[in-house]
Amino acid sequence: MLKKLSALYALVRQDAAIVWFALRHPDRPAWLRPAVAVLALYVLSPLDLVPDVLPVFGLIDDLVLVPLAMAWLVRLLPESLRRSHADAARTVDAAVVRTR
Repeated sequence: MLKKLSALYALVRQDAAIVWFALRHPDRPAWLRPAVAVLALYVLSPLDLVPDVLPVFGLIDDLVLVPLAMAWLVRLLPESLRRSHADAARTVDAAVVRTR
């Protein structure tokens, strides 16, 4: 079970990195910023599809819907943008490396 959760976490983290890269890319689609804003509003909003007052189901909707929405956003991105993220991830940014 822990292995599956860690794999799911890695996928969500990768999707979040792709969306973050796409938000900062000059060739991003026009719909991306509003879509991410709506997703952030859903996460921060006290109004949910299933209220958080219900012990288990209130958190499950957030834990299921948010990763699904992130994966959907990544699938909607142009292939060239996803490929650019993969290329950027393979290169080392010289500004990040510090020497003493």
